[in-house]
Amino acid sequence: MNTALLDGPARAGDVIDVLCDSFADYPIMRYVLGGEGDYAARLRTLIGFFAGNRFLRNDAIIGVSVDGGLRGVALCSLPDRVSPPEMDQLRERTWAALGPDARARYDRCVEVWMPLGVSEPNVHLNMIAVPPRHQGQGLGRALLETVHALSRDRDDSRGVTLTTEVESNVELYRHAGYEVVGRGTIAPGLETWGMYRPDRAGAG
Repeated sequence: MNTALLDGPARAGDVIDVLCDSFADYPIMRYVLGGEGDYAARLRTLIGFFAGNRFLRNDAIIGVSVDGGLRGVALCSLPDRVSPPEMDQLRERTWAALGPDARARYDRCVEVWMPLGVSEPNVHLNMIAVPPRHQGQGLGRALLETVHALSRDRDDSRGVTLTTEVESNVELYRHAGYEVVGRGTIAPGLETWGMYRPDRAGAG
């Protein structure tokens, strides 16, 4: 097992493949994309938007590999990055492809997520992904600990935030040292939890 920062744009296809395999049935993807059209193709467009934002900002893309094959990835937003104009172009292309209803549902997600952070400067874990066939091998924990090592190495971060829309994940993250800092309702039957794990004594 090898965990390392990836050159996101150079590995874009591999990163998006892992994310699509991991998040195909994730509640947010199902909610935003709805029931219309070719779901697999629309999912790849949406995942490409999420990953593309991180590539364009030169954020941290962490990969875990086994025998040379990429088995999991973590996408992180770093506190010192600035969003380039190309992100606006990517956003418009994405929603032109997915349609106004999908865009409105995504905007609703953002509206609920926004208050769920913390005041301390932090690394935000946007997505952590290990496809089902590779789970149970400690890959997710290796990714998570690498994210926290990244946070500890930065003077402008006091810990790591994330959100999850799967209630069973809340306890998993608690066992990993996270605490719930907020909760919101995106739509009937779709809840989201904001979580934070400090990485420095006195943080939080």
